Amino acid sequence: MQGTARRAVFAAALAGLLFGFDTAVVAGVATPMATEFALDDAGKGFAIASALIGTLIGSLAAGVPGDRYGSRTVLLWVGVAFVLSGIGCALAGGVGSFVAFRLLGGLAIGGASVLAPVFIAEVSPADKRGLLVGLFQLSIVTGILAAYLSNAAVAQLVPGPDAWRWKLAVLVVPGAVFLAAMAAIPHSPRWLLSKGRSDEARTVAARLGLTDLRFDDAPVSGERLDWRRHRTPILLAFGVASFNQLSGINAILYYLNDIFAAAGFSAVSADLQSIGIGVANLFATLLGMAIIDRVGRRVLLLIGSVGCAVALTGVALVYSTTGMEALLLPLLVMFIAFFAISQGAVIWVYISEIFPTAVRARGQALGSATHWIWATILSFGFPVVAERMAPAAPFWLFAGAMVLQFVIVLRFFPETKGVVLEDMDQALGAGRIH
Repeated sequence: MQGTARRAVFAAALAGLLFGFDTAVVAGVATPMATEFALDDAGKGFAIASALIGTLIGSLAAGVPGDRYGSRTVLLWVGVAFVLSGIGCALAGGVGSFVAFRLLGGLAIGGASVLAPVFIAEVSPADKRGLLVGLFQLSIVTGILAAYLSNAAVAQLVPGPDAWRWKLAVLVVPGAVFLAAMAAIPHSPRWLLSKGRSDEARTVAARLGLTDLRFDDAPVSGERLDWRRHRTPILLAFGVASFNQLSGINAILYYLNDIFAAAGFSAVSADLQSIGIGVANLFATLLGMAIIDRVGRRVLLLIGSVGCAVALTGVALVYSTTGMEALLLPLLVMFIAFFAISQGAVIWVYISEIFPTAVRARGQALGSATHWIWATILSFGFPVVAERMAPAAPFWLFAGAMVLQFVIVLRFFPETKGVVLEDMDQALGAGRIH
């Protein structure tokens, strides 16, 4: 890849780091923030969950401006929103302003989850698209780990009741780096071509070293995302996004300490084991990125379905029997590893490549919104099901979903590795859903 192409991919992938950091930083903020603002458990939960509301709205709203003005342009505004959210939450004088700026941060996360994968897919050569779009997921995982480490460092450097404000203010630094990086790169040549700006598209494609873009097959500007024309990619996006969350990944990560506590582990032990799971997530994501363009998206989803189902069944058995508590950490690490090399590595790649250029951002918005709707439902539902039924119940449900995913992927999902974006309609025809 040429230097301009590397910078373009790196800049867009940084959106994932902001996404992950902003999502995870609240782990060290929730309790001291609630104490300062005198919130009960319900108020604390709403203040933290307000970002999820913004994320859902942002993912739904990002598609139309992304297709109209270009992913690069809208990602610049996403960067501004991240910076303002970090500053606003850090300086919040009450719960109202905190919620407002958390909502803004959620809008930015939703927009990033839609537009960064789209931009990377459009500037990547077909044979490296899985790896390069996978950098977005790697950045998310890195951002989560960076948030945990940042929280620990701030707690040591700024002890006292205001430490939580500094933890949130740290977001300004990567936000500023992201803005500078995005300002220095060009628009996607495929988006330029869809707007009839073919001369600019040729110039940018040459700068990026993008040789598989066909200028005689320009996308139709103003095309609508239509059920009759785009039924197959719509259903595939809905499927991959739904099963990504039905694995239980977000619910498990959000309630990881509670999961360990329910099995009898202390708070200190839970914190240490959570870091171990975070490290496993990072290394497994790297492995998934390394093999996605060789093994393929479909095969990884099938492998992940089996591995996650086995691990989740094991976790359910830990809670259903006695004397198996020592297996909880290995089983959760196994789950994270299989998730990271499959659903984690595949979701943003697959959704970003199956829609035509003219509606790609709107298609990505549909998949991303599906992801966040399920994330919200399962994150709120996990503790309810665990308390009212049994601690093992959510894990049995997640394991069943992974078995169902295996069947559906095997039956309906086509392989997309190495397919030029302009040829994707033909590739999807092999797995057309009726």
